[in-house]
Amino acid sequence: MTTIRVSLGTAIALGLSDARADEWPTTAYLMVGERCVRDCAFCAQARTSTARADALSRVTWPRFDEAAVLEALARAVDAGRVRRACFQTTVNPGIAAEVARLARAVRAVAPVPVSASIWPASPDDIGALLVAGVSRVGLALDAASPAGYRAIKGRDPAAAWAFLADAVRCYPGHITTHLIVGLGETEREMVMAIQRAHALGVTVGLFAFTPVRGTALAHQPPPALAHYRRMQVARHLIAQGHQAFAFDDAGRLVDWGLSAAELATQLGDGAAFQTSGCADCNRPYYNERPGGDTYNYARPLTPAQVKAALGDLGAS
Repeated sequence: MTTIRVSLGTAIALGLSDARADEWPTTAYLMVGERCVRDCAFCAQARTSTARADALSRVTWPRFDEAAVLEALARAVDAGRVRRACFQTTVNPGIAAEVARLARAVRAVAPVPVSASIWPASPDDIGALLVAGVSRVGLALDAASPAGYRAIKGRDPAAAWAFLADAVRCYPGHITTHLIVGLGETEREMVMAIQRAHALGVTVGLFAFTPVRGTALAHQPPPALAHYRRMQVARHLIAQGHQAFAFDDAGRLVDWGLSAAELATQLGDGAAFQTSGCADCNRPYYNERPGGDTYNYARPLTPAQVKAALGDLGAS
């Protein structure tokens, strides 16, 4: 029997699990690959991680029969509950070909856009994924600062940025990336990384660092909510074409380059504080625990939530 890992929230949304949830994903998240050959210090799937094998971030990914998943996905798409499919992958030989196979299988049963978070061996692999029906390929940078990238991912940040730029040149409009707030970078370093990606034409999704038991960074705390809010606002403004920010000597963002009235207009709908990335990707509870701080809102904010999020910006 061929099986595939499905995030628990996705399993609930697809009717494959009778567990309860108060937020459902609008994207079906599917994981491909076993333990990664790379060793990112924050990742449950890292080569030397002792985290449980079915974990990614703080989410569990139970296995289900592939045919049952595809059938359930088709029903959920037809009912309007799911509007995108996204493959989360580890780095392993043959992973791009397996994602291409699964993308074709998804597109055969459900007319939804397909994304893949993957670090392929070459840009040619990206082309093969696009031919197979993947419309957005996420090349996750994760760490914003060069020093943090080397320490946490154990690789050359210049090579990663060069690969990202090459991918955009080859396949413009199809490349995204993720950055994780809270890996020791300054706010200036994070804003500069977002600006650099935006200048390349890359869509940026933000995550909050989430400590996971069994990883090298298990005892590092998540970012302060105020710090994360400032980075959400910076990402949102940069995506709207705004570039003028000011920082103090410690690299903390202290001026948006906008008047209070202009900032209020830009942020009044609360969209800056929702999950960022591909359309219809809401990732409920990927960074959060129910009842805890909400880093990325999975649906449009209420007026009270917008007010609270705006209040967070000035906190220390």
